[in-house]
Amino acid sequence: MRCRLLVCLVLLAHAGPPAAVFNFGDSLTDTGNLCADGIPDYLATARPTSATPPAASSSTSSELGLQLLPPSKAKNATFHHGANFSITGATLLDMPFFEARGLEHAVWSSGTLHTQIKWFQDLKPKICSSPQECRDLFRRSLFIVGAFGGNDYGSTLFASRPLPEVHTLVPDVVDSIGRGVERLIAEGAAELVVPGLPPTGCFPLYLSMFPRPPGMYGVRSGCIRDLNTLSWVHNAALQRRIAQLRAEHPGVRLVYADYYTPAIQFVLHAERYGFLKQTPRACCGAPGVGEYNFNLTAKCGDPGAYACDDPSNHWSWDGIHLTEASYGHIAKGWLYGPFADPPILDNKHLG
Repeated sequence: MRCRLLVCLVLLAHAGPPAAVFNFGDSLTDTGNLCADGIPDYLATARPTSATPPAASSSTSSELGLQLLPPSKAKNATFHHGANFSITGATLLDMPFFEARGLEHAVWSSGTLHTQIKWFQDLKPKICSSPQECRDLFRRSLFIVGAFGGNDYGSTLFASRPLPEVHTLVPDVVDSIGRGVERLIAEGAAELVVPGLPPTGCFPLYLSMFPRPPGMYGVRSGCIRDLNTLSWVHNAALQRRIAQLRAEHPGVRLVYADYYTPAIQFVLHAERYGFLKQTPRACCGAPGVGEYNFNLTAKCGDPGAYACDDPSNHWSWDGIHLTEASYGHIAKGWLYGPFADPPILDNKHLG
């Protein structure tokens, strides 16, 4: 449900709507693939809370007469206008990579980006009827690749590996994104949006699980500086890779979509976006447990967890994901600027 607003806004505002939209990612954009065969017992985030946020994306889509992207694993769905291949827990690096580093027990991956691209390729007979028809459709479609990388870095952090070791993953993670983009271009994709990572150190999950000594938090933000640096380093490397891909594929339009800047602004300038000015705090969690309303034993969806009365005045939904209100601001920034390079709707697309 969280990602649907992004997709709907893209569909709404894209001048000359794309023929189809294909989305790849992790739990930030999973609309049901992990639960296609029923909700797993361990997945608290898929269980209803005592005050589930309103389905703003669903009502917006209904009013506009737009279809939501079906999860690719949905039964009896049609995919002529696109599909969502995102799945909760997705990584960029595969299990042999983690096994070689002794991290196999710390990583839970339900499907890498490259696994999702394989699902995309397997689904092609349900999308189009011939190779030429597929290439023509994909050339007129919008591909959203990510955000990816959060689970790769997060799993390594939760394995208690030192931060310098986590930084060594950045080249492999960014290379995997680049190879994924090249595979989609080879399929005929001509317009791709590649999001970076949000500021990891601002999220209640990480603030709760990785306390730092005084002086290691942002003076105004209260975010963990070294974890935000990790996200910044990833995003800088990703932007360099995108620049290389643009040079190698001049006929392809590649958009870098910024999660980092808007999320920082939600913290520093909360009232400007209609959010409460407060310490980074989850809307849905365990009230009274911890400064950030996050506790691993009472996550959103677990017994004892409750949602705040008005999710629209919070930027963090459950300490891990954002609220619908946050995604609305980000989506508009991706479409029109300033949170995309170039904006999805630049003058060429508006003309």
